[in-house]
Amino acid sequence: MITTKLQRKGYIMEGNPYSFAHGLNRYKQFWIFLSGCMIGYIVESLWCYVRLGHLESRQGLLYGPFTPVYGLGALLFTVALYRIRHRNSMIIFFCSMFLGGALEYVCSFLQEKLFGTISWEYSDSALNLHGRTNLTYSVFWGILGLIFIKHTLPSLTSWIEQIPSRAGVILTRVLLIFMVVNIALSGMAVKRQSMRQDGIPASGPVSQWLDQQYTDDYLRKVYPNMQHAQS
Repeated sequence: MITTKLQRKGYIMEGNPYSFAHGLNRYKQFWIFLSGCMIGYIVESLWCYVRLGHLESRQGLLYGPFTPVYGLGALLFTVALYRIRHRNSMIIFFCSMFLGGALEYVCSFLQEKLFGTISWEYSDSALNLHGRTNLTYSVFWGILGLIFIKHTLPSLTSWIEQIPSRAGVILTRVLLIFMVVNIALSGMAVKRQSMRQDGIPASGPVSQWLDQQYTDDYLRKVYPNMQHAQS
Protein backbone atom coordinates (compact mmCIF):
# COMPACT_ATOMS: atom_id res chain seq x y z
CA MET A 1 0.00 0.00 0.00
CA ILE A 2 1.34 3.41 -0.97
CA THR A 3 1.33 5.90 1.87
CA THR A 4 1.76 9.64 1.87
CA LYS A 5 4.62 11.40 3.65
CA LEU A 6 2.19 12.59 6.32
CA GLN A 7 0.91 9.06 6.87
CA ARG A 8 4.45 7.70 7.25
CA LYS A 9 5.03 10.31 9.95
CA GLY A 10 2.08 8.96 11.93
CA TYR A 11 -0.82 11.21 10.93
CA ILE A 12 -4.26 9.61 11.24
CA MET A 13 -3.50 6.01 10.31
CA GLU A 14 -6.67 4.72 12.01
CA GLY A 15 -9.98 4.29 10.27
CA ASN A 16 -11.17 2.57 7.13
CA PRO A 17 -8.15 1.93 4.84
CA TYR A 18 -10.51 1.63 1.85
CA SER A 19 -12.12 5.03 2.39
CA PHE A 20 -11.58 7.70 -0.25
CA ALA A 21 -10.32 9.95 2.57
CA HIS A 22 -8.22 7.56 4.65
CA GLY A 23 -5.19 8.96 6.42
CA LEU A 24 -4.58 12.63 5.83
CA ASN A 25 -4.77 12.69 2.07
CA ARG A 26 -5.95 15.71 0.10
CA TYR A 27 -9.59 14.67 0.29
CA LYS A 28 -9.44 14.46 4.08
CA GLN A 29 -7.64 17.79 4.31
CA PHE A 30 -10.29 19.48 2.18
CA TRP A 31 -13.16 18.08 4.27
CA ILE A 32 -11.46 19.12 7.51
CA PHE A 33 -11.02 22.64 6.11
CA LEU A 34 -14.62 22.80 4.89
CA SER A 35 -16.00 21.47 8.18
CA GLY A 36 -13.83 23.92 10.13
CA CYS A 37 -15.24 26.79 8.05
CA MET A 38 -18.79 25.77 8.94
CA ILE A 39 -18.05 25.07 12.60
CA GLY A 40 -16.35 28.45 12.84
CA TYR A 41 -19.38 30.17 11.35
CA ILE A 42 -21.58 28.57 14.02
CA VAL A 43 -19.14 29.46 16.82
CA GLU A 44 -18.86 33.07 15.65
CA SER A 45 -22.65 33.41 15.32
CA LEU A 46 -23.23 32.07 18.83
CA TRP A 47 -20.49 34.27 20.26
CA CYS A 48 -22.05 37.29 18.56
CA TYR A 49 -25.42 36.44 20.08
CA VAL A 50 -23.91 36.04 23.57
CA ARG A 51 -22.01 39.35 23.35
CA LEU A 52 -24.52 41.51 21.48
CA GLY A 53 -27.84 39.81 22.13
CA HIS A 54 -28.67 39.42 18.45
CA LEU A 55 -27.48 37.55 15.37
CA GLU A 56 -25.64 39.14 12.48
CA SER A 57 -23.69 37.83 9.52
CA ARG A 58 -20.43 36.11 10.41
CA GLN A 59 -19.70 34.88 6.89
CA GLY A 60 -16.13 35.00 5.68
CA LEU A 61 -17.18 34.45 2.07
CA LEU A 62 -19.91 35.85 -0.13
CA TYR A 63 -21.83 32.61 -0.37
CA GLY A 64 -22.52 30.02 2.28
CA PRO A 65 -21.98 29.59 6.03
CA PHE A 66 -18.18 29.60 5.82
CA THR A 67 -15.54 31.38 7.90
CA PRO A 68 -12.20 30.40 6.32
CA VAL A 69 -9.94 31.43 9.20
CA TYR A 70 -11.51 28.64 11.27
CA GLY A 71 -11.13 26.20 8.39
CA LEU A 72 -7.44 27.03 8.24
CA GLY A 73 -7.28 26.70 12.01
CA ALA A 74 -8.86 23.24 11.93
CA LEU A 75 -6.42 22.10 9.26
CA LEU A 76 -3.45 23.64 11.10
CA PHE A 77 -4.45 22.00 14.39
CA THR A 78 -4.86 18.64 12.65
CA VAL A 79 -1.49 18.66 10.91
CA ALA A 80 0.44 20.14 13.83
CA LEU A 81 -1.18 18.50 16.85
CA TYR A 82 -2.59 15.13 15.85
CA ARG A 83 0.53 13.23 16.85
CA ILE A 84 0.35 14.62 20.40
CA ARG A 85 -3.42 14.14 20.79
CA HIS A 86 -2.95 11.66 23.67
CA ARG A 87 -0.60 13.88 25.63
CA ASN A 88 -1.46 16.15 28.55
CA SER A 89 -4.34 18.49 27.76
CA MET A 90 -2.38 21.52 28.95
CA ILE A 91 0.31 20.85 26.33
CA ILE A 92 -2.33 20.72 23.60
CA PHE A 93 -3.99 23.84 24.99
CA PHE A 94 -0.82 25.94 24.95
CA CYS A 95 0.19 24.67 21.50
CA SER A 96 -3.29 25.55 20.20
CA MET A 97 -3.11 28.91 21.91
CA PHE A 98 0.17 29.75 20.14
CA LEU A 99 -0.88 28.38 16.75
CA GLY A 100 -4.30 30.05 16.84
CA GLY A 101 -2.88 33.41 17.85
CA ALA A 102 -0.23 33.20 15.12
CA LEU A 103 -2.85 32.25 12.53
CA GLU A 104 -5.10 35.13 13.56
CA TYR A 105 -2.18 37.55 13.27
CA VAL A 106 -1.11 36.29 9.83
CA CYS A 107 -4.68 36.31 8.47
CA SER A 108 -5.20 39.88 9.70
CA PHE A 109 -1.90 41.01 8.17
CA LEU A 110 -2.61 39.38 4.80
CA GLN A 111 -6.18 40.71 4.66
CA GLU A 112 -4.95 44.25 5.21
CA LYS A 113 -2.07 44.01 2.75
CA LEU A 114 -3.93 42.15 -0.01
CA PHE A 115 -7.42 43.64 0.23
CA GLY A 116 -6.99 46.86 2.17
CA THR A 117 -9.49 45.85 4.84
CA ILE A 118 -9.56 44.60 8.43
CA SER A 119 -12.22 42.45 10.09
CA TRP A 120 -10.95 42.56 13.67
CA GLU A 121 -8.90 45.12 15.57
CA TYR A 122 -7.70 44.71 19.16
CA SER A 123 -5.53 47.79 19.67
CA ASP A 124 -7.63 48.92 22.64
CA SER A 125 -7.40 45.56 24.44
CA ALA A 126 -4.79 44.44 26.93
CA LEU A 127 -1.78 42.41 25.81
CA ASN A 128 -2.50 42.76 22.10
CA LEU A 129 0.05 42.30 19.33
CA HIS A 130 -0.18 45.15 16.80
CA GLY A 131 -3.95 45.01 17.21
CA ARG A 132 -4.11 41.76 15.22
CA THR A 133 -4.44 39.32 18.10
CA ASN A 134 -4.43 39.44 21.89
CA LEU A 135 -4.10 37.19 24.89
CA THR A 136 -7.84 36.78 25.43
CA TYR A 137 -8.54 35.47 21.95
CA SER A 138 -5.39 33.36 21.99
CA VAL A 139 -6.83 31.65 25.07
CA PHE A 140 -10.06 31.07 23.13
CA TRP A 141 -8.00 29.49 20.34
CA GLY A 142 -6.34 27.27 22.93
CA ILE A 143 -9.72 26.06 24.19
CA LEU A 144 -11.05 25.52 20.67
CA GLY A 145 -7.93 23.61 19.65
CA LEU A 146 -8.13 21.35 22.69
CA ILE A 147 -11.80 20.57 22.08
CA PHE A 148 -11.19 20.03 18.38
CA ILE A 149 -8.26 17.62 18.75
CA LYS A 150 -9.68 15.66 21.69
CA HIS A 151 -13.34 15.43 20.69
CA THR A 152 -14.34 16.95 17.35
CA LEU A 153 -11.66 15.53 15.05
CA PRO A 154 -12.19 11.83 15.91
CA SER A 155 -15.92 12.09 15.21
CA LEU A 156 -15.32 14.21 12.12
CA THR A 157 -12.79 11.73 10.74
CA SER A 158 -15.16 8.82 11.28
CA TRP A 159 -17.99 10.66 9.53
CA ILE A 160 -15.85 11.65 6.54
CA GLU A 161 -14.61 8.09 6.03
CA GLN A 162 -18.18 6.77 5.93
CA ILE A 163 -18.88 8.70 2.72
CA PRO A 164 -18.95 6.19 -0.19
CA SER A 165 -15.71 6.43 -2.16
CA ARG A 166 -17.12 7.19 -5.61
CA ALA A 167 -19.64 9.71 -4.30
CA GLY A 168 -16.98 11.19 -2.02
CA VAL A 169 -14.55 11.85 -4.84
CA ILE A 170 -17.21 13.47 -7.04
CA LEU A 171 -18.66 15.54 -4.20
CA THR A 172 -15.22 16.70 -3.11
CA ARG A 173 -14.34 17.90 -6.60
CA VAL A 174 -17.64 19.75 -7.00
CA LEU A 175 -17.31 21.44 -3.61
CA LEU A 176 -13.67 22.25 -4.28
CA ILE A 177 -14.60 24.10 -7.47
CA PHE A 178 -17.38 25.93 -5.62
CA MET A 179 -15.04 26.99 -2.80
CA VAL A 180 -12.28 28.14 -5.16
CA VAL A 181 -14.75 30.29 -7.10
CA ASN A 182 -16.35 31.53 -3.86
CA ILE A 183 -12.99 32.50 -2.35
CA ALA A 184 -11.77 34.17 -5.55
CA LEU A 185 -14.99 36.10 -6.06
CA SER A 186 -15.10 37.17 -2.42
CA GLY A 187 -11.54 38.45 -2.61
CA MET A 188 -12.23 40.35 -5.85
CA ALA A 189 -15.38 41.96 -4.44
CA VAL A 190 -13.66 43.09 -1.24
CA LYS A 191 -10.61 44.36 -3.12
CA ARG A 192 -12.83 46.32 -5.51
CA GLN A 193 -14.74 47.84 -2.58
CA SER A 194 -11.46 48.99 -1.07
CA MET A 195 -10.46 50.55 -4.40
CA ARG A 196 -13.81 52.36 -4.59
CA GLN A 197 -13.24 53.84 -1.16
CA ASP A 198 -9.83 55.01 -2.31
CA GLY A 199 -11.51 56.81 -5.20
CA ILE A 200 -10.23 54.46 -7.94
CA PRO A 201 -12.83 54.16 -10.74
CA ALA A 202 -13.72 50.92 -12.49
CA SER A 203 -11.21 50.33 -15.26
CA GLY A 204 -12.89 47.50 -17.18
CA PRO A 205 -15.92 45.26 -17.53
CA VAL A 206 -14.95 43.04 -14.59
CA SER A 207 -14.59 46.00 -12.24
CA GLN A 208 -17.83 47.47 -13.48
CA TRP A 209 -19.63 44.17 -12.94
CA LEU A 210 -18.23 43.90 -9.41
CA ASP A 211 -19.39 47.45 -8.66
CA GLN A 212 -22.90 46.62 -9.86
CA GLN A 213 -23.18 43.18 -8.29
CA TYR A 214 -21.45 43.75 -4.96
CA THR A 215 -22.25 47.26 -3.82
CA ASP A 216 -21.03 48.75 -0.55
CA ASP A 217 -24.48 48.25 0.99
CA TYR A 218 -24.48 44.59 -0.03
CA LEU A 219 -21.02 43.95 1.36
CA ARG A 220 -21.87 45.71 4.62
CA LYS A 221 -24.65 43.18 5.13
CA VAL A 222 -22.33 40.25 4.45
CA TYR A 223 -19.35 41.67 6.36
CA PRO A 224 -20.76 44.02 9.02
CA ASN A 225 -17.45 44.13 10.96
CA MET A 226 -15.14 44.73 8.01
CA GLN A 227 -13.54 48.16 7.80
CA HIS A 228 -11.40 49.93 5.25
CA ALA A 229 -7.79 49.93 6.42
CA GLN A 230 -6.29 53.38 6.77
CA SER A 231 -3.26 53.77 4.55
